[in-house]
Amino acid sequence: MLLTIRPERLPAMSRVLAALLVLIALPASARAPKLTLLISVDALGSDLLLRSRPRLTGGLGQLLNTGAYYPYARYAYAEARTAPGHATLATGANPWRHGIVDNDVHDRATGQSQQVYVDPTHQVLDGVTVPTADTSPANLMAETLADRLRGSTQGRGKVVALSFKARAAIPLAGKLGQAWWFDEATGKLVTSTWYAKAVPAWMQAFNARKLADAGFGKTWELLRPRAEYVGQDDPATEPPDPYGMGRVFPHALSGGAKEPGPASYRVFAVSPRSHDLLVQAAKAALEGEGLGRDDVPDMLAVSFSGTDAVFHAFGPSSWEMQDTLLRLDQALGELIAAAERAAGGKANLVIALSADHGGAEIPEAWVEAGLPGARLNPVEAAKGLAQELRAKFGVEVTVKLLELDVYLGGKALESGQVDGAVVRRAAAAWLAKQPFTVTAVARDDLDSAPDIGGLVAPMRRGYYPVRSGDVLFMAKPFHVVSDYPRGTNHGTPYSYDVQVPVVFAGRGVKPGLYLQEIDPVDVAPTLSALLEMGMPASAEGKPRAEALTGAR
Repeated sequence: MLLTIRPERLPAMSRVLAALLVLIALPASARAPKLTLLISVDALGSDLLLRSRPRLTGGLGQLLNTGAYYPYARYAYAEARTAPGHATLATGANPWRHGIVDNDVHDRATGQSQQVYVDPTHQVLDGVTVPTADTSPANLMAETLADRLRGSTQGRGKVVALSFKARAAIPLAGKLGQAWWFDEATGKLVTSTWYAKAVPAWMQAFNARKLADAGFGKTWELLRPRAEYVGQDDPATEPPDPYGMGRVFPHALSGGAKEPGPASYRVFAVSPRSHDLLVQAAKAALEGEGLGRDDVPDMLAVSFSGTDAVFHAFGPSSWEMQDTLLRLDQALGELIAAAERAAGGKANLVIALSADHGGAEIPEAWVEAGLPGARLNPVEAAKGLAQELRAKFGVEVTVKLLELDVYLGGKALESGQVDGAVVRRAAAAWLAKQPFTVTAVARDDLDSAPDIGGLVAPMRRGYYPVRSGDVLFMAKPFHVVSDYPRGTNHGTPYSYDVQVPVVFAGRGVKPGLYLQEIDPVDVAPTLSALLEMGMPASAEGKPRAEALTGAR
């Protein structure tokens, strides 16, 4: 039984000592979990997981069966992609707060596109830095769960984030953790000078294993008998072998190269072996950083990117996607077991799983099924808009379409020769009349425009003035925006793109199937509640109290 102490009768130092004594006297179950495991599966839409669930018997199936499973979480902003999705999971906020509006943004000063986490002041550590590539969280405008954990533990809690994509690892690590991502030039996991001055010994040892090289010359075989896969291995709507690995199983993983190198590493990143590499890296991080070893909460975040590469190339219904999920199911079993060991048992571990976005079917497959699928080429649309503006204003206006964002430029606009607002509204009016468009809005009118079909509100939540386009437009359902003539994409507010699963499991979680629609902005606040700490500063979500036991 604890002694009751009246703090107001104690001097300041005695109060501190009393608090420490009370904390020490608390049973282990009354403290925050030793380890939080945050898992993101790139492009794992709700429909994809629901139809795959009966075949999942490993770690992913375990989470669905023993955790609090929300099949219908919906992102509330318009352009569902990897960078904004991971930033939202990490911050509990929408892009209008965290500032990460897309994977790539248009630099108006140079007229070139660049990745959203580009930072010329920070370079890839012990590697080659591409000037327009992601290197730091400087452009992330909101506090993350990782940052809050570091702050609430006064820097004692450790955070490691791993992914094949920098734009996934960086937001999950935040500004105060460690972010590691796969370098297709070297086959290694790398970081930047933002996060470290030198590569730690545990990561040096991991990279020395050359797991990406070990995949060279191997093949990607089906995990199960062919009769267990739905559909065809080589449908007419499947794209023509974009990675040089063949259209049908088994897939060669050499990338047409004679020895391991960038070509084979690119293919490796598509294959399920990428899942295995991340799990091995996670185990190295658990051991090397001592995650979960003491009573100070730590966090390990792992974003599996191979699923997204398969989605884009082969589509969400392909045998390749079916097989990569079966193999991910196995990999997650190994990852969860390793996390449990590191934390000293299930009672010291909390897990969350979600996705950054879903994705559309290959549009030609929709057409084949009798749906109004179509492919929208942004390059051709930009040419048409530029011609319209030239005819209307008698000046050259440059037009760049990045997905659903339209960037306008040129000397006439920059010098004020023509009124920018008038040009932007004219561009929106032209786009709104196109057969592929539901609506289009100039940035000048975004706050006041009527919320047509509930589609303007998601545009607002995804808009950040410094980085978003001058005009935003919304494509019709079943229209895929892509300048690649095959494969598929994501990035609209329709259910197939923005509806994803959310799962919580482990200590303090009430298992069950929760069918109410929630928002992924709730992930970080719910983990904050389980960790008994404050939410990230800009969080818009809330803890999912119905899935929490409230037990200490």
